Amino acid sequence: MPYKENYPSVLLSEAVDAISSLPGVGRRSALRLALHLLKQPAENVHHFTSAINELRDKVCYCKRCRMISDDEICAICGDRSRDQRTICVVESVRDVMSIEATGQYHGVYHVLGGIISPIAGVGPSDLSIKELTDRVAQLDDPAGAEVILALSGDVEGETTAFYIYRQIEATGIRITSLARGLGFGDDLEYADALTLGRSLTNRQLFKP
Repeated sequence: MPYKENYPSVLLSEAVDAISSLPGVGRRSALRLALHLLKQPAENVHHFTSAINELRDKVCYCKRCRMISDDEICAICGDRSRDQRTICVVESVRDVMSIEATGQYHGVYHVLGGIISPIAGVGPSDLSIKELTDRVAQLDDPAGAEVILALSGDVEGETTAFYIYRQIEATGIRITSLARGLGFGDDLEYADALTLGRSLTNRQLFKP
């Protein structure tokens, strides 16, 4: 690229390439960050890169709920004080963080890893829906448990919720969805804690 010829250092150019590969970071911002790192003490930069390496190499996903974890079972699933028979189904790890910030939910989670989107080429088999149906099937008394479909209120979220409903309705488990304090098309990630907390507290039976 002609723009790279303006760099005084090949190493600087490679650093800019690496930083600009991050989502939402253009080359100008990447250059600014690279030059900032050059001004920092070496130990600070080494700590930064070490933390990134540790994140990539050692962080895993909970075998039960697919939440990010340092261990095979995450801290939420491993917390026996939480209601293990109330499973809140969400699209992403960030949704778990948003719900936890409300302080009003005390069950466990199941992270799908996305939502069904034919346009994006994402089908049910690309998500952890089978793992969810397996969890429900392993419950001693599904009829006394609950699955909360806490998915975004857009068409894709509703499609995913309906698909999951059809997969588990025969078990007799109670299936609910968030109260519509959230507007149509709203993402959980961007909802304020009060609205999201009320939507959880006032959840209702899911109606396909």
